[in-house]
Amino acid sequence: MKISMPYGRSSITVTLPDDRPVDIIEAPAVPPAPEPLEVVRTALDCPLGGISLSTFAGAKSVGIAVSDKTRPIPHQHLLPPLLEKLEALGIPAQAITLYVAVGTHQPMTSDEFPSILPASVLDRYRVVSHDASDHDNLVFLGETSRGTPMWANKGYTHSDLKIVVGNIEPHQFAGFSGGVKSAAIGLGGMETITYNHALMTHPDAQLGAYETNPPRQDIEEIGQKIGIHFACNAVLNQSKKIVHVLTGEPRAVMQAGIPLSKQVCQVGVVSKYNLMISSPGGHPKDINIYQAQKGLAHAALVTNTGGTIILAAACPEGTGSPHYQDWMLGKSSYEDVFKQFSEEGFQIGPHKAYQIARDASQVHFMFFSDIDINLSNALLLNPITDLQSALNSALATLKPGEHVGFLPHASTTIPYLMG
Repeated sequence: MKISMPYGRSSITVTLPDDRPVDIIEAPAVPPAPEPLEVVRTALDCPLGGISLSTFAGAKSVGIAVSDKTRPIPHQHLLPPLLEKLEALGIPAQAITLYVAVGTHQPMTSDEFPSILPASVLDRYRVVSHDASDHDNLVFLGETSRGTPMWANKGYTHSDLKIVVGNIEPHQFAGFSGGVKSAAIGLGGMETITYNHALMTHPDAQLGAYETNPPRQDIEEIGQKIGIHFACNAVLNQSKKIVHVLTGEPRAVMQAGIPLSKQVCQVGVVSKYNLMISSPGGHPKDINIYQAQKGLAHAALVTNTGGTIILAAACPEGTGSPHYQDWMLGKSSYEDVFKQFSEEGFQIGPHKAYQIARDASQVHFMFFSDIDINLSNALLLNPITDLQSALNSALATLKPGEHVGFLPHASTTIPYLMG
């Protein structure tokens, strides 16, 4: 039996014995909207939460938060109808600025903008990349009830109309992406993001939880303080195509969009597995280790302690975090990671090392990628160079007839144990 999984911009195939049961853990196939532009226009005409863009007719400045290259957002469908709507309200193109919400990622250069935004947008509107470390372009807004200092992009925060554009999908500790998160975190200061992400160690910081999730509700508080008016969010299928679009007041968009996202991404399993093969879902979900780690985290949800997880992620851009990479050098065990992380306190970058160690320490973890093997070893990723041979070795540890789990789109799939 041959099974194929996304890997970078292509795919990779492995072979399993025909008599070995394989459970493909994939949410039901959901067809994309046949006319995505019309779906966006309809959503813009029917905003949720009692807000209308017409309230902002003639606004002197508009800030729109858009996602960076690590998110598969169909800006080519979401942005043109939104921008048309704004101009129809008497807001000229020169009053509109698109802010690339990179969070703690490296700021994008103008040369990279065509990879995320259509030419029709780049030719007509101002686009700038956020930089979480550029204090000259941040404004302080106080602290949240949980003590998170709120630093936000100054230009965006001072805009008369503040819009977020993105998608609603599972997030491993904030519950779900979408809504104000694109700006509250994507356009936040380094200190803000660090304090918020430190909440990931809270027991209620769970994948798929929203109202009871401390980091997510902290994000909502930041978004409220920034004064984000309007969200335009898509729910995407596993092929990264638009299924639904919701617009309106950000919290109302989240509350309506989360059940739709769960329909697309949740899938139950009967029991946990002793062998799980996982792919984050190909580009851009495996663009670097920083993103690909989610493929491990989601696989771990339904893998037995002591079982095996094989993660296949191309990671053409390496680790995605120099701080994480530098912090890991010299460590010889996951215990070293836990000890130093605890002693130093939460830091962005090293938190990725903690997340990997948290899950990898509970299983036999193997990592197949295009990253230099010496670097992978230094990062305690237990790299393998021959995926098929590693799989064969793992299969040899299973009992006859024991099922193998296969997560081809792990980053956007929420597996859960039924019953």
